[in-house]
Amino acid sequence: MKEVTLGYIYTSSKPSVEDKLFLEVAKEKKIKLVLFNVSKEISEKETEEKIRLCDLVFNNTAGYLALELVKNIEELGKKVIDSSKTFYYTEDKWMFFLKCLEHNIPTPESILLSSNVVSARKELEKFNKWPVILKRISGEQGEFVQKADNIKEALFLIKEFWRKGIERLPIIAQEMIKSKTYRVTVIDGKIVQNVLKDGHGWKATSVYAKKVERFPVDKALEKLVKKISQLCNIKICGIDFMKKDNKWLVLEVNAEPSFEFFEEEHEKIISKVLDFLKKEALKPKERR
Repeated sequence: MKEVTLGYIYTSSKPSVEDKLFLEVAKEKKIKLVLFNVSKEISEKETEEKIRLCDLVFNNTAGYLALELVKNIEELGKKVIDSSKTFYYTEDKWMFFLKCLEHNIPTPESILLSSNVVSARKELEKFNKWPVILKRISGEQGEFVQKADNIKEALFLIKEFWRKGIERLPIIAQEMIKSKTYRVTVIDGKIVQNVLKDGHGWKATSVYAKKVERFPVDKALEKLVKKISQLCNIKICGIDFMKKDNKWLVLEVNAEPSFEFFEEEHEKIISKVLDFLKKEALKPKERR
């Protein structure tokens, strides 16, 4: 069988525990990894030479600098998992909401607020779902996501978002669902790990989860996961769900899923990721 060379994009200043695990497991599987560290100075010539060595590139970070590298790689004719097109939905919460709405995928009710405070106030009063969750259309690890109990708090938080940000990025108002967060890690439309996240407060996603455990996966969730993966054209991701009236609601798709919720499964998940990437890399070009 042909030896496979995979590109690996990461963003930490030095290889993390996960990056080292990828290297170790890849070596065991006789897969060569070519590293692209977007946190270091990038030489265009050196980068292009490294890209040409790869059969396929895996982007293990959702940062914007990595996205530019992904576009460069695609311009050179190399396949990237996941492609730059997936960021259209995974990194823009409003576009993801509209996509769900279009395809009847249940998600918390949301509105896009005006950049004018007076208009935003009227929109929130009409929306009238208190408490309300305010979030920028883009952000990582719960950044720029806050809860407002009333119109006064909401307007204060909107102004705070604008003050802290470099520019006035659009803000979404979303109904607050009193639910724990259910995360599934997905490879090629299939759930490979499930995590129930409890934050002892209204935030239970990402770094705010204080406790994690497994939960039973039903057919309805499997069907939703497959549909979302296909609509967003994403192969490797984490999807966050909540429950309302005992029914699943999708919250968001994460292009940079965590593989380390359970330490004992970390290496196994990475092994599954590499097996999938190898399979994709070995596909004849005309079938891609």
